[in-house]
Amino acid sequence: MMRRVILMVLGLVTMLPLAAQCWLGGDISMMSANARNGVIYKDSCGVTVDPYDLFREQGWNMMRVRLFVDPNNAPGTHHDQGVCQDLDYVTDLCKTIRARGFEVMLDFHYSDTWADPAKQFTPKRWEGLDAKALADSIYRYTRRCLLALKEAGIVPAMIQVGNEITFGMDWPVGRVDAMEDANWDVFTALLKAGCKACREVCPGAGIIIHTEKAGQWPITRNYYDRLAAAGLDYDIIGLSYYPMWHGTIPNLGATLDSLAVRFPGKPVMIVEAAYYYQHDGVNRGEEDFSQCLPGTIEGQREFTAQLVKELNHHDNVTGLFWWYPEENSYGTPWQGRWGLNRGLFNSANGQALPALYEMAKFKR
Repeated sequence: MMRRVILMVLGLVTMLPLAAQCWLGGDISMMSANARNGVIYKDSCGVTVDPYDLFREQGWNMMRVRLFVDPNNAPGTHHDQGVCQDLDYVTDLCKTIRARGFEVMLDFHYSDTWADPAKQFTPKRWEGLDAKALADSIYRYTRRCLLALKEAGIVPAMIQVGNEITFGMDWPVGRVDAMEDANWDVFTALLKAGCKACREVCPGAGIIIHTEKAGQWPITRNYYDRLAAAGLDYDIIGLSYYPMWHGTIPNLGATLDSLAVRFPGKPVMIVEAAYYYQHDGVNRGEEDFSQCLPGTIEGQREFTAQLVKELNHHDNVTGLFWWYPEENSYGTPWQGRWGLNRGLFNSANGQALPALYEMAKFKR
């Protein structure tokens, strides 16, 4: 039976098949911190606005929120970069998101700090555990968090079990390589533990497995092949796509075509995408701009227009989410996360950037 979720927008309640509904939004995990520090948001005409109202006007219907195990254990520099999302923070933010008419995508990092291709640090409380004990801890932690959210009136429509986990999670115990056979039984046992808790507590939620090699089809293919071979119970393939790391938009399109053929029962969501509206010329994490548009306001707009146009050609793509769209330091000396200049508001004046309005064309 096709899983169903309740979509509540502007007070209307509709039952929609999960796979048939298209989702547009962003990872707004810093929104509460921004609000506390007096960040000012404006529309493209310079009128001060409530960002939630602006997002809704542009067709957004779901917000993604990350959850760290214990961010107090993260390095101090990571706190400066926005690592603050513990369960209390996430609960309060999700209450606001739901009250404003959006669904929630919960992103379990299973780490005290950033989890991405370069680092999947085991939380301090789980250090030294063997594979079986670690799987049990992931199950109990996932279940506890979801039960706490349900108690607060929050049932996520989507749940990510791990964040950018092409190379596994909770290293070294859960580390893998899609092109190598070693350790996949251990890693998939960790994933199964998380997915089991999701199914038990939130049976209507779509479970996402999120990777970040959209530009490399052999790795992406092998990865999800291995999940299928392990019998992993999940619903949606989640991908990150940043052109400076993952290649051209046509290359992404080829991967999406291949996913549709190889995994016809799995919808695909771009759960992270972003591009610069201003670039300082400093490469971060081996960025390659040789085939990218300029890092300017117009370059960001054109990137978004091209991305949306490409995604609209693929029936298997059901979601698009901008990463850190709320990035903005206008109206406050507080910088929050470092000045990446990849958000959808101009920190120089607080105004919404043209890319925000281009996103509204997704699946329309």
